[in-house]
Amino acid sequence: ARRTPARRLPVGVEIVGADLIHARVWAPGAQEVVIVVDGRDVPLGAETGGYFSAHTEGKAGSRYGFRVNGSERLYPDPVSRFQPDGPHSLSEIVDPGAFTWSDRAWPGVSIAGQVLYELHTGTFTPQGTWAAAAAELEELAQLGITVIELMPVAEFDGRFGWGYDGVDLFAPSHLYGRPDELRAFVDRAHAAGIGVILDVVYNHFGPVGN
Repeated sequence: ARRTPARRLPVGVEIVGADLIHARVWAPGAQEVVIVVDGRDVPLGAETGGYFSAHTEGKAGSRYGFRVNGSERLYPDPVSRFQPDGPHSLSEIVDPGAFTWSDRAWPGVSIAGQVLYELHTGTFTPQGTWAAAAAELEELAQLGITVIELMPVAEFDGRFGWGYDGVDLFAPSHLYGRPDELRAFVDRAHAAGIGVILDVVYNHFGPVGN
C-alpha cells in the first residue's frame, strides 16, 4: 500500500514531498471545501469533526485559497504562513525548513539578568523591515541589550499598525518582509548575542480581514 506522507501540524497547508502538499482546514459550517492552488481546483475530502483535507500538487511559492460551498470568493488559509498581498488575498505556501540557520551554538537566555528592548519593526527603521532592523543589531548589542521583544508581527489590514489587530496569527506581516527575512533577523540576533521573543495576541482578531 502507498504510504501517506505525514503532517507536522493539525491544520494548514504543508509540503510533504516533492511537488506534493497536504491541505487541511477546519470548516465545521461548510458542506464543501475546495482548495485552489495556482488556479487549479482540488476538492477536499470531509473528515469527522468539521475538517476537510487532501493531498495535491504544490510547492513553495504556490498561491492558494479555499472555495467554500461553491462560492466564487476564494478565502485565504486561516493558518496561512504568509500573505504576500495582505489578509484579503491568496495565501502562499512556505517551506519552513528551507532556511539555513547558523545559530546551532546559540545557548539561549535565562530569565534573570536580561535587558529587554521592545522593538516595533515598522517604526524601528525608516524602511520598516526586518532586513533593515537586522543591520542595527550590533548597535543594540553595544548598548547592552540582551533580548529583543518584537511587538506583534501577525498579518493585519492596512499599511501601518501596532500589531494588536492581527488576523492571520501564523503569517508574519508582508509589510516587514518575507518569512525567511524574519528568520534571518533572529539568526543574526543570535550571532550578536541577542535573544528574540515575541509579543503575541491570541485573545482576539482584528475586525478587518477576519
